[in-house]
Amino acid sequence: MFNPDLKKMLKNVNSRYSLVIGTAKRAREIRDDAIEKHEPVVEKTVSKAIEEICDGKYVITEPDELK
Repeated sequence: MFNPDLKKMLKNVNSRYSLVIGTAKRAREIRDDAIEKHEPVVEKTVSKAIEEICDGKYVITEPDELK
């Protein structure tokens, strides 16, 4: 089972809500890219999005009102 480090993921965002929304957004982008390219999705998109966030490849940006 995939257990990401939540503290590491939360250090660049203000709330868990922002983290969930950002992860879901990235997962949809990954899915849409795969559909566009007619490629099969082997790995779960949410898992891949979480990996990218943990590795710093994807950064969640929040509106200025939340910062």
